[in-house]
Amino acid sequence: MKDFVHYFLHLGFPLIVAFSFFRKDWKKVYVILLLTMLVDLDHLLASPIFDPNRCSINFHPLHTYWAIGIYFLMLFFPKTRIMAIGLLMHMMTDQIDCWWNFGLN
Repeated sequence: MKDFVHYFLHLGFPLIVAFSFFRKDWKKVYVILLLTMLVDLDHLLASPIFDPNRCSINFHPLHTYWAIGIYFLMLFFPKTRIMAIGLLMHMMTDQIDCWWNFGLN
């Protein structure tokens, strides 16, 4: 169930957001939201690269609280707003995984 929720939040929920709030350009917005998953490239810096029990938040460089603060500030600029929405949705999904992994749900 955890994997289903994780991938729904990474792939399905952005589609719902794009279609619901950006109906005119929903396809373009959905692609941008999907491209924000490239933030996970910072996982390549970790050893091991994938650890199902590791909390990404504040572990990987692009998942730190500082980075999340920058993503939040990006919401205030029209040119970066959609990217910020995607990055923040990604961080929320990863935070939910942390809660799930450590029984804080």
